[in-house]
Amino acid sequence: MSMSTRLTISAAAAALLLAPSFLPSAAPFGATATVFAQGWYDPYRPGYHHRKVRHARPVPRDDATPLAAGEKKAAPAAASNDQQPPPRVPFTAAEDAAAAIPGIPDARFWADSTTDYINALPAQPGPWLVFSSGGGDGAFGAGLLVGLGAAGNRPEYSVVTGVSTGALMAPFVFAGPRYDDTLRDNYTKLSAADVFEAGRTSESFVDSWPLKETIAKEITPALLDAIAAEHRRGRRLFIATFDLDAERPVIWNMGAIATHGGEDGLALFRTVLLASTAVPGAFPPVLIDVEANGKHFAEMHVDGGIGGQFFVAPGPLLLPTSNFRLPATQLYVVINTGLERDFQVVDRFLPTILTQAVSAAVKIDTRLMVDIAYTLAKRSGVGFNAAWIPASFNAPSKGPFDPGYMGPLFQTGYEQGRSATPFSNELPPDPSGPPPQSSQNEKSGVN
Repeated sequence: MSMSTRLTISAAAAALLLAPSFLPSAAPFGATATVFAQGWYDPYRPGYHHRKVRHARPVPRDDATPLAAGEKKAAPAAASNDQQPPPRVPFTAAEDAAAAIPGIPDARFWADSTTDYINALPAQPGPWLVFSSGGGDGAFGAGLLVGLGAAGNRPEYSVVTGVSTGALMAPFVFAGPRYDDTLRDNYTKLSAADVFEAGRTSESFVDSWPLKETIAKEITPALLDAIAAEHRRGRRLFIATFDLDAERPVIWNMGAIATHGGEDGLALFRTVLLASTAVPGAFPPVLIDVEANGKHFAEMHVDGGIGGQFFVAPGPLLLPTSNFRLPATQLYVVINTGLERDFQVVDRFLPTILTQAVSAAVKIDTRLMVDIAYTLAKRSGVGFNAAWIPASFNAPSKGPFDPGYMGPLFQTGYEQGRSATPFSNELPPDPSGPPPQSSQNEKSGVN
């Protein structure tokens, strides 16, 4: 991985992590919830108007009926935002490096470990499918895959990887077309109440207990059995999180976890998905119990996008000096992040500045990573295929997890999936010159 890529990732991560230190404690719910989750959205600010937004973190719904406006799930009776978490068990870097999941030694590997990565790959090459981060824009990727299935053009992918929102859709795609209706509902019938509850915790601006609850309802024992069956056939499902203690990305072998099964396997599977979407500062981090040399402790994991917007291979294997050849027949990259520049006269207000900066960093990082994946595919003699949100899509959003935005975006992906050219063999066009002015509404210094 290039130095510029690492710096971009670090800048985005630092911005996400530092913002809580500067935002006022009395910031309204719209500000605290969405600075990190989707973009600045505060209907209480004078002059606010809707605008195109592209950085939410979606989650499947537990039913097909959207909640009414303003309706929220009831919080667990024991929940309290004032409670301080218990102190953590101390451990060393060496202990963390050697740590494993008790009873499931093949559950994961460090994303920068070339040996463990190669050992985890399928024995036979086949097409690979890679889902990027992108939050609410994951509706595009979900629609694309459902459209491919409807057109009869979706191959059986030997490897599926997902980061953040990509982690939420990857298990359903991996399990097969019979889960397409669920995938559609997950990205068209949800609301903010399915993801977070207002109220700062000691670790985050909002509480993600609704997300945890919804994941628990969607990731069923039957789905786990389906994933385990595909894993036994030799296919692989990889999900990325970021170990904040070690400052290292982690890849979870979800098929191995599903094969272990039982309550432990099901709980870990759900926990990994929650961790892969735990935007630092916005949502609480996720602690995962591990063991090293007889010592038990918990690692702190956050959103997998901190370690990279998608995962194909460890950084050392992506370097131009590496002779690594990707053991795939085709590489399909689904880019859920909007790549177009989004012009606005940035208000002199910290959350607005931070949101625009992080948005730009994610787009730059994604383009750099796509370039690297393209180079790897060409070096490996593997067909490169990429799909991204069309520049013509410009539906407005009323806020985070807005079905009025995600529904049309899903349909856009669906129609592209059904088309004669769902993927491009070339890189996304690089923007040049000034970004276009939004056609939805006039942008000014006041959002």
